[in-house]
Amino acid sequence: MGVTTVLSLAFFLLALVAFAGARQANFLQDFRITWAGTHIKQLQGGSAIQLMLDPSSGCGFASNKQYHYGRVSMKIKLIPGDSAGTVTAFYMNSDTDAVRDELDFEFLGNRSGQPYTVQTNIYAHGKGDREQRVNLWFDPAADYHTYTILWNHYHVVFSVDDVPIRVYKNNEGRGIPYPKLQPMGVYSTLWEGDDWATRGGLEKIDWSKAPFYADYKDFDIEGCAVPGPANCASNPNNWWEGPAYRQLSPEQARKYRWVRANYMIYDYCTDKPRNPVPPPECLAGI
Repeated sequence: MGVTTVLSLAFFLLALVAFAGARQANFLQDFRITWAGTHIKQLQGGSAIQLMLDPSSGCGFASNKQYHYGRVSMKIKLIPGDSAGTVTAFYMNSDTDAVRDELDFEFLGNRSGQPYTVQTNIYAHGKGDREQRVNLWFDPAADYHTYTILWNHYHVVFSVDDVPIRVYKNNEGRGIPYPKLQPMGVYSTLWEGDDWATRGGLEKIDWSKAPFYADYKDFDIEGCAVPGPANCASNPNNWWEGPAYRQLSPEQARKYRWVRANYMIYDYCTDKPRNPVPPPECLAGI
């Protein structure tokens, strides 16, 4: 076999590996029900599911594997109509008690006609309390929208339809914790949170509108699966570690500033009663 043939075969095999790593996840293959399976309906052969909340229970599911860096996304259609008091969550979690790492999307329902709020939060080395809230600029119950968490050695980026709404930079050099030591699973839940979710708990769930439904499809997980190759998480050649993913592009930065200028309604960094001195990560910017 000539050198050219060997090289061509090698590139072909690398392409196959890259393609396999980028395949869309399937609920039947890649996830498990964590609670109240009677409230989760699988659709389209496992490529879509529906979560239900009623007075008896909410429900949840999780990935079968954990991942150490990468990108996860889901298309979600949130609860229509009067969704006050409901919480639809999509997040990554290390499933460790004492020193938890976690990256949260929490969609907070509202009274009919009021905007949906998405809360993001970040736990690093067991420390959370980094909530930010943004009102979505569209009706997330009218159609599916894509919610994405990118996690690499440089930053964590939360995006909605490819628009960044939250960036948490790796500033370990300045003594700021960053989630890097633990793999995390992918989770989603639908549950009752009317003691806090809508206007600080003032708006309660109207159970006469139950059951409430949230729909999911196009699960996408691309990252270093654990268990898996031990050197994957430190491999600088993973696509999510590439130069294009180490910082926001100028266009992404423009959209990020637009969201935060027009739709941010809460930022722990500027909550002076709670944090008289802004936490150090709040000075890191984008």
